[in-house]
Amino acid sequence: MAQPIPQPLIAVIAELVSHAETHPTLNGLFMHAEASGDAPEGTKVAKAQDWLRNTNKQHAEPLAVAGRIICGYMEDIELEADYEYTGFGDEPEHAVKKRALVRKVESVLSRCSLSYHKGGIIATGGMAPSKALGDLIRGRDLPAIHREFERALDSVEAKPRDAVSAAANVLESIFKTYIEDNGLAMPDKQDLQPVFKIVRADLGLDPASIEDQDLQRIITGLFSVVDGIGALRTHASSAHSEGRKGYKLEPRHARLAVNAAHTVATFVMETWDKKESMKPKARRADLVFKDPY
Repeated sequence: MAQPIPQPLIAVIAELVSHAETHPTLNGLFMHAEASGDAPEGTKVAKAQDWLRNTNKQHAEPLAVAGRIICGYMEDIELEADYEYTGFGDEPEHAVKKRALVRKVESVLSRCSLSYHKGGIIATGGMAPSKALGDLIRGRDLPAIHREFERALDSVEAKPRDAVSAAANVLESIFKTYIEDNGLAMPDKQDLQPVFKIVRADLGLDPASIEDQDLQRIITGLFSVVDGIGALRTHASSAHSEGRKGYKLEPRHARLAVNAAHTVATFVMETWDKKESMKPKARRADLVFKDPY
């Protein structure tokens, strides 16, 4: 039997969504997460609690539903613990409280021996990754990134939709970290395809600039891979509800997407390293001898 959502977690999720959402957006969020049954009556807090309790009773994987509900909050950079507000005046109280509630969710997860992982995954055992994915990317820790894809592959048979979502999220994290670390403008729409467009342009991955025609074909294929993974996440992964007509995603499809995403991630990070190695070394001013005369 699947592990139910612990009552303390139900309480804090209800507190978070009631603060962050209106009734219509709360309904949309829970339906998007595939919570069981129709929207209950009552206040936002009561509605969220009842809906999660119904999910515990009726859904085969209640924790997967909870993970999809909190995903947007847990992965919002403006809700991270070290986020620094740069707007005019004081940060709005609404945002401050929402960030505090996200910390409360993290605390409750830990007390319940659970941990949140990128892509809306709540894992049992409390074994959180030793580093955030962004830190792994900035450190170019390729073995650790490979393990992120291995985790996605582990869920291919039982949860192919979760595997696709996880693979797409790793790619998206790599692209966004590249944009941030290189001082590039983040696109208005921060989905997989727009952020990859910025990265590939800055890395010089333009097939027209590559003389070898065989490599041109491969590089062009990478663009199609990223587009396909992004579309598959939209239409068939755990990041989006299936809608009235379910997408028949099979393990073999998910395995193809995860392995393809792994290939793209490795190539982009190795190209990033190559670009960094070609930058001229900055001269330290304090080491340069200046003739006082």
